[in-house]
Amino acid sequence: MAPWNTVRSPRLPGPGLVLTESAAVSKAGSQIRVVVEVTPKRAFASAIDWPGWSRSGRTPEAALEELAAYTDRYQAVAAAAGMKLPKVTGVESFTVVEEIEGNATTTFGAPGTAAATEREAVTAGEADRAAELLEAAWTVLDQVVAASPAELRKGPRGGGRDRDAMFNHVLGAEQAYAAKLGVRVRQPSGDDPAAIRAMREQLVAVIRTDRTGAPARAGGWPPRYSARRLAWHALDHAWEMQDRRA
Repeated sequence: MAPWNTVRSPRLPGPGLVLTESAAVSKAGSQIRVVVEVTPKRAFASAIDWPGWSRSGRTPEAALEELAAYTDRYQAVAAAAGMKLPKVTGVESFTVVEEIEGNATTTFGAPGTAAATEREAVTAGEADRAAELLEAAWTVLDQVVAASPAELRKGPRGGGRDRDAMFNHVLGAEQAYAAKLGVRVRQPSGDDPAAIRAMREQLVAVIRTDRTGAPARAGGWPPRYSARRLAWHALDHAWEMQDRRA
């Protein structure tokens, strides 16, 4: 029996794992809703109410373990937003509410599919909360950038971007993600805080004013998925930067 609770877990085509309910966890009551995105080679687990708290693994089980392992690091994001995470004792603190078939983006290494819950109508309070947590993820990233040396320790294969290149990579991705929210903006330079702030304000405005869960433009992303993807990417590189400080 899996040690996490499962509310809904439709069977995926192919080799996708179907997560089963743990009676013990169901009885205890889990506090943190998680969506699991599955491909044959990689899975992503995302705490759906905490944008940016998403981790991957070779299997759904490994992704959930990794998500639990990053609880303390995500606490800094919650604190920056003036919030507090529920207590996490391990994967038993998670309720898997949805299992999604992933795509090539998932396999490549990013959460690539919007969950059904991210396409639902939202209240003003829910939209504000997603926006605040995204802003908190950016705050954490900015703090890490400011505290990191220009040259970072190389990765296990001798590669990896240094601080400024990594930060500019994040900004470039955000400029590309902006189009999915119907926002047209030029990529700001990493040494132009006013331009960075202006871009972020435009992105947050779309997320904060969302009420329907529908993409802001045809072929775009649901705003709450956008918040999750933006926050995940900012934090993924913030945490990498921390780990590679010389």
